[in-house]
Amino acid sequence: MMKMSELSKVHDTPASMARLRKRRAAETRLRLYGIMAIVVSGLALVSLLWTVIGNASGAVRENYITLSVPLAQQEIDPDATGDPDVIGKVDFGGFTKDILRAKFPNVSGRNEKKDLYDLVSAGAAFELRQRVVDDPSLVGQTIDFRFLASDVSDLYLKGFYGELQETGQSATLTITPSDKKDEVEVSVDQTVFANALVLVGEELRRKARLVRDQAQLQDNGVIEFERRLTTTITDEERAEFTQQVEIRTTKRDDLLAEADALEARAVNPTGTEELDDRMPSLLLKVGNGWLKMTEIGPSGGRARVIHPMGEVTRLASSDWHYYINEVPEVARKVSDSQIVWLETLKEQGAVSSNFNWRFFTAGDSREPELAGIWGAAVGSFWTMMVTFCLAFPIGVLSAIYLEEFAKKNRLTDFVEVNINNLAAVPSIVFGLLGLAIFLGIFGVPRSAPLAGGIVLALMTLPTIIIAARASIRAVPPSIRDAALGLGASKMQTSFHHVFPLAMPGILTGTIIGMAQALGETAPLIMIGMVAFIVDVPGGITDSATVLPVQVFRWADFPERAFEARTAAAICVLLVFLVLMNALAVFLRKKFERRW
Repeated sequence: MMKMSELSKVHDTPASMARLRKRRAAETRLRLYGIMAIVVSGLALVSLLWTVIGNASGAVRENYITLSVPLAQQEIDPDATGDPDVIGKVDFGGFTKDILRAKFPNVSGRNEKKDLYDLVSAGAAFELRQRVVDDPSLVGQTIDFRFLASDVSDLYLKGFYGELQETGQSATLTITPSDKKDEVEVSVDQTVFANALVLVGEELRRKARLVRDQAQLQDNGVIEFERRLTTTITDEERAEFTQQVEIRTTKRDDLLAEADALEARAVNPTGTEELDDRMPSLLLKVGNGWLKMTEIGPSGGRARVIHPMGEVTRLASSDWHYYINEVPEVARKVSDSQIVWLETLKEQGAVSSNFNWRFFTAGDSREPELAGIWGAAVGSFWTMMVTFCLAFPIGVLSAIYLEEFAKKNRLTDFVEVNINNLAAVPSIVFGLLGLAIFLGIFGVPRSAPLAGGIVLALMTLPTIIIAARASIRAVPPSIRDAALGLGASKMQTSFHHVFPLAMPGILTGTIIGMAQALGETAPLIMIGMVAFIVDVPGGITDSATVLPVQVFRWADFPERAFEARTAAAICVLLVFLVLMNALAVFLRKKFERRW
């Protein structure tokens, strides 16, 4: 054997020290890689949650518009019957429109009236009717009723369509009538609108770039057809290609000339520019009225009257205000007229904001401001109840039989292999199975929690069986030997001793499997639970949907207001999943036994 001095000499050699440094460096790199992986995973999770919660913030609050509502006796209940059936037959939708027209009497034209009516939700008239039906004594009175704002009004009030930015000025404004109805000429004694012309110039440059891109495409066509002319054979082809070269050359030159003209207008600060719906919106608050600039120069232009301002011709700098919304009207669903009406209502104190309890208490709706998750939440509850009642007893009993009673032979090996394989089968396959067997053969109600629960139970069974078998296998054999030695039967040993000790692991696996089932969408879509369901289900055979499918449906809707509700529904679903996993951890800690 080597002596200690000899071993020290071996380990103290330069080669040995180099290997030691190399090994320690590898260990350090491994630690760094692990830390970096954790940091990247954490940042990804934080980014995901930040995005979802940030988008969901738009659904936390809802806006209302309070208007004075005269409930005339002759229009609602002329015979003073107080009968809810009589009151319910009144056209409260038309009644709501009359109230809005009375608030803004200068509105004319079909499109303007449509925008005016779109200030409040389509469901606000039904809420007004319900209020009067519930309390017939209101008939004959004038009440202040809070109308739910529409989705476009709500989004503007929350700042999703840009905000009016006031531009400071110290100029005197002069207004003169125009030759066109509802238009005026505007002039100021300073170059107040110069900053707006800068924004207009940026838009003109953007248009010029787009036009030049189109010109480049035409130039590419010219090059291609000139190339074909060098390889053409017949006279017909030569004539056709020559004609294409001429046509595309002309289009290219016209587009380049248009781009040059746009760029020249962009750099000309003294000219006037027409403001179309692709330009920033310029609004003037003149006294109690509002004007929208339709043509602008550095010190004046032409404007359209949106809200009447009375007989005013000259105003000092303190009597008028100048606002810019940099989001063009074409890029938002709320029009400039609606912005003016909403700002007028805000100034009058008629706009209020409240916590959106409706989102948690209402069912689904085509109108974003009326849509809620309560129907989907109840549908998820019934579906999970069916899933648990089927999957838990079947899964646990199967695990007990396979571990405690079944003989080890080819049949049990075959069953065990298939259980493990089923745990990896895509969920949509279970949906196809449910569609073909349970709906097609057994006639289970379509789009019902019963059908969804059966399908999800089949999908969850492998997870529960595998977790339960592992928990049962973890119980020490001495427990079984002691029970059998005291005279207990095989069944008594399994159910009175082994099963209670394995319960923590079984419950953990069950809850994890249920959490996975709660987040499934594909199998439920296959059995029709993607249908539009307004009513809240009252049982397992009623038509229903679930939270993941609700998220899927809302994400597919074009209305922008559904984006916030989609994110909020995802947050609710995440809360349920976190709570279920926390319950699994709690049960495991509470019932855990140390051997």
